[in-house]
Amino acid sequence: MTTSTALDSFLDKWRTRWPEWQVAEPFIAESQRTLVVAWFALLQEFDDILNIAGDPMPADAKLAWWGEELRSWAAQRSRHPLGRVLEPVRAPWGELAAALPDLIEARAVPVDPAHAQRALQAYGAAVAAVEAVMFATPARGDVATPVVLQTLAQRLHEAGVAAVPRSLLAQADGDATQRWAQQLVRQWPARVAGPRPRRLYASLARARQQAWSQGRELKATPVCTLLRTWWAARG
Repeated sequence: MTTSTALDSFLDKWRTRWPEWQVAEPFIAESQRTLVVAWFALLQEFDDILNIAGDPMPADAKLAWWGEELRSWAAQRSRHPLGRVLEPVRAPWGELAAALPDLIEARAVPVDPAHAQRALQAYGAAVAAVEAVMFATPARGDVATPVVLQTLAQRLHEAGVAAVPRSLLAQADGDATQRWAQQLVRQWPARVAGPRPRRLYASLARARQQAWSQGRELKATPVCTLLRTWWAARG
């Protein structure tokens, strides 16, 4: 497999999971579009490692490899196809690498919602710091918490009840997974701080989470997606 083909496979995997992006993408400068998708594809790799089912050892080894890979980008020694796109950005890759082990700890069932967010706070801050450099947007406001909430929402969708805090599981009324989904939506602003690519991605992810919290699948029509992402793009 050539480097170009391998890169396309990672980009296409992310686009397949987020078909709504084809409506949102025109709000991104054409020169940045491959960079944006490569970055979100990398974050999806981390989500998959966080939400692994079964034996975690292979995923943990993969995460350790990613830590080494990110640290090598400072010296422009990338080995992964995504690195060919992302490595030239002089972002704080070392800080992101240092936060990756938190994903292993975050697999444990949290005691309560606050604990769930704290477990990923350093990771969210590292992601936001990379995005501030990558998209030349100084960090203003709380840019880490929306990343954490989106990561927790994706974990809930992938892991189900294993991702629900114990304090919510202990409540006898209703579905604990739905309660956690609803709580995440309430804390998640409809329009978040951060660079435009993050605002667009968050708007799509929050719409999905809002549908899940209501016990339904999102029917993302092009018109609704266009209006939602236009509003997010305005900042």
